[in-house]
Amino acid sequence: MSLWIAGITRGHNGGICLLKDGEIVFNTEEERFSRMKYDGGPLAGMVKILDYTDKIDYLVVAHTQPLDSKMTPSIDFTGDNVYTGLARKLGLIDRGPNINIMDHPQVIDLSQQHHKLHAAAAFYRSGFEKAVAVIVDGAGTFLNLTLQGETNTGFELESIFTCEYPAKFKTIYRHIGGNGPWLSAYIPNMESESIKGESGTHECIIDDYAGIVKAYEAVTQYCGFNAIEAGKTMGLFPYGRPNDSIPPIFHDNSGTARYKSADKSLIIPTYPNGALVNEGRFDSLATPEGYGQAGNDLTLLQSRRDMAYAIQTQSQEMVVELIKKAVSDTGINNVVVSGGYGLNCVANYHYLEALKDDNINLYVEPVSSDAGTAMGAAIAMHYMITNDTTVRNFGESLYLGQDYNYTTADVELLVKKYNAEVYNITPTEVVNIMRKKNIVAIFQGRAEAGPRALGNRSLMFDPTFEDGKDFVNRIKRREYFRPFAGSIMHEFAHDWFDMRGMEESPHMMYAMNCQPGVAEKIPSIIHIDETCRIQTVKEYQNPFYYEIINEFYKQTEIPIIFNTSFNLGGEPLVETLDDAFRTLTNSEIEYLYMPELKILVKIKNGS
Repeated sequence: MSLWIAGITRGHNGGICLLKDGEIVFNTEEERFSRMKYDGGPLAGMVKILDYTDKIDYLVVAHTQPLDSKMTPSIDFTGDNVYTGLARKLGLIDRGPNINIMDHPQVIDLSQQHHKLHAAAAFYRSGFEKAVAVIVDGAGTFLNLTLQGETNTGFELESIFTCEYPAKFKTIYRHIGGNGPWLSAYIPNMESESIKGESGTHECIIDDYAGIVKAYEAVTQYCGFNAIEAGKTMGLFPYGRPNDSIPPIFHDNSGTARYKSADKSLIIPTYPNGALVNEGRFDSLATPEGYGQAGNDLTLLQSRRDMAYAIQTQSQEMVVELIKKAVSDTGINNVVVSGGYGLNCVANYHYLEALKDDNINLYVEPVSSDAGTAMGAAIAMHYMITNDTTVRNFGESLYLGQDYNYTTADVELLVKKYNAEVYNITPTEVVNIMRKKNIVAIFQGRAEAGPRALGNRSLMFDPTFEDGKDFVNRIKRREYFRPFAGSIMHEFAHDWFDMRGMEESPHMMYAMNCQPGVAEKIPSIIHIDETCRIQTVKEYQNPFYYEIINEFYKQTEIPIIFNTSFNLGGEPLVETLDDAFRTLTNSEIEYLYMPELKILVKIKNGS
């Protein structure tokens, strides 16, 4: 009998991971199915389980709050939570008359282990036999804390865990934040539990200041974005500069130099959601009267750019300190990094330089968003149940979405639906089209897990055009300052970029410095600070995509192509072939390449 485990994460970036006998069957985010960015509640994803099995042994739930909290919607009449109820209604779990639907034995609630599930995803995917995890996140598990005789809610901000097989996750350090001056404590030996319930103690800081990610979210909102759109702030930061009128964002708030939090006179936390820059206190940060109210772009203000610079450079140093603390406190030099800040590819590259003399083996989890906790929950559950100690290389590939196996007949139906044309084509001809300043979408195989397009759901372009960044940003309806990535043949990566000791970068997690003379060759994908987020590609990792890059190299002597996600601004990556056709129809992108079928689709009436 096979062991089927489905892990789901419920909050923003809702996601699902289905395991069969410890191997990932598929892993994806709810937004890909619902077409709503950051969508929560993976209900559509749960329905997709039926494509693979009609029964699961366990449904493992990840979130920041328990299933029985008031925040979890319930099913009418029966009263069971919506996730247990949906699994029951689909027949995925038992639904007989003797089953207690309010406490279903096949539903395992790990919601109060949010940071540990981030750690689990990173650890099991790292390939390390033992590691220490550094988790830097916004507001993790909601914790009921009693201090000074008052009970209130605290939120995980930064955590450190040791990780060992089969499922031993021991808390070493936690920084907990929340609202109100009652939150003020240093507890060197706070009681803790592992995922398996083993007792222990850990160092704990509790305060009412903003943590690293909350401070980043505050600046993100200050720049005119949604708090969750921190990647935009990361793209804006090189437009800023050091500014002495901006006070240090992080400093010692305890008077004991034990830890640092954001200065509350500058960053006002609003737990659990976001934080605010206190611009009213600092004349240099104040918004000009009336600015922004008539559609003015806040990112054009130097104050916004300088704050983006400040939060990027200062926050990444905070994480360097955490990584060094993790190694010093545990003696373990295998470090895995996750939580929302793990997606900061500028910081990830900075660590390689800052830690180069510390003998640290670093793994940064590419599915560091909350969607990754679904993977952490499912895999951890497998190891808990089986006591398996096999080190699986879960992190080798991110092509973990559903495989639709589209046929020429499927394409023909969509060609008729969208008034398109279809042609047989060779890679040489595809590159010829790209070199005429055309964007060519590529759609193949299984969608990528995580936010990075890695050649299965990508838009390809010639990186040599001087105005290529502005051209593609306009067509994708993105902000002017947003940088693009490049996919490079692995064997040329060191010649073109400073890899800082890494052999490869297959998951596009580092914004790297160019080697001398490179920037002028590929201006479309070089950011204002002469960096590029790159994906190294080996032929066996993605044969069809490698073939296109290699053909571009043959024609131009440039072994790298422009790669951006196959979507328009504000939309999730395309999931299905219908999504792909619809995206072309709603944009100026005309060409869709399907290498498995060796065909090119052209939309005739794109607007």
